Amino acid sequence: MLTVMGLAPRQIMKVSRHARTLSPNPSPVKGEGSGVSRSATFTFTAMQTRQSCRWHVLATTDALEQDATARILHAAQQAIARAGAFHLVLAGGSTPRRIYRALAQSAPDWANWHVWFGDERCLPPHDPERNSRMAADAWLDQVPIPPVQIHPIPAELGPVAAANGYAQVLAGLGDFDLVLLGLGEDGHTASLFPGHEWGTEATAPAVLAVFDAPKPPAERVSLSARRLAAARQVLFIVSGTGKQPAVAEWRAGAAIPAAAIAIASGVDVLLDFQPD
Repeated sequence: MLTVMGLAPRQIMKVSRHARTLSPNPSPVKGEGSGVSRSATFTFTAMQTRQSCRWHVLATTDALEQDATARILHAAQQAIARAGAFHLVLAGGSTPRRIYRALAQSAPDWANWHVWFGDERCLPPHDPERNSRMAADAWLDQVPIPPVQIHPIPAELGPVAAANGYAQVLAGLGDFDLVLLGLGEDGHTASLFPGHEWGTEATAPAVLAVFDAPKPPAERVSLSARRLAAARQVLFIVSGTGKQPAVAEWRAGAAIPAAAIAIASGVDVLLDFQPD
């Protein structure tokens, strides 16, 4: 392997077209460990929070998927040893599908896993384009996680009702143990899109009702940047050279949604291509 380095329902808001700004504040690139590691730090002005990224380049897509799977299982082991439960937020889209299939072949203590979703498309529950349907087909329907510990977003109710409902389910839950995120070619993550509200402020709602998304379906539900950042670990899984321009913008300090997810310990970004 090549390594380079819940709120109350009244707080739900509809997403408005108002992009936040990101000002670059780069830290020196430095080598770490036996590989070469690259780190960068940015300041997201809406939250006055610095995002620190650890960039890891894997030689192949298979290696990326194996690394991500191992990180998830390790985070689960740590969380269960520490607190008796593992709260995981899933990413949607095509990139994590094979990772979820790999998880289905593993044998951790499923009884202590709690599964959440970072975003969902407002489609019928069994629509194959639903993130929850993909995760169920690839993984969740094949392992004995108690059904009451799997929390799909009820996006079939429409953006506002689904956001209200998911906020109620999240109410009282503390930090997630691990949040998985992807990256779109436009820099979006979850269903936080450029030119839309991302929910970065400390008072932002946990869940956003998304309208007029630039890719279908137009209506979606997403955890806000603030709620996604309420986590012990955040792992971005980025595959395909089509994402290279977005990664270059991110590393240069551009105002893309992925840059809005900041936690004190820093986020990890797995790539299967060499960033610019």
